[in-house]
Amino acid sequence: MKVVAVKDITRKDVPIYYRRVFTATAVLEILNEHLTRNIEFIIETKPTGAREVTVNLLELLEYPLVPVLRELRESITAMDKNGALP
Repeated sequence: MKVVAVKDITRKDVPIYYRRVFTATAVLEILNEHLTRNIEFIIETKPTGAREVTVNLLELLEYPLVPVLRELRESITAMDKNGALP
């Protein structure tokens, strides 16, 4: 299982300044097959400055969710650190 890309990222307007909500399309490579699924993710900044990423799949996926969500969280965290999120 591999995250190929997270694309079509749009930020939702949320009045809470320490919480950013996004929708996107995730391109996943599972068993040599590319699948696209719509996702929603939230990046929340804690009072200590640490950031917590929560990912929700909006479509059904016939694969164990724990490794998929872990890989998506890592990819989104890297994108946030690199400044690639709107």
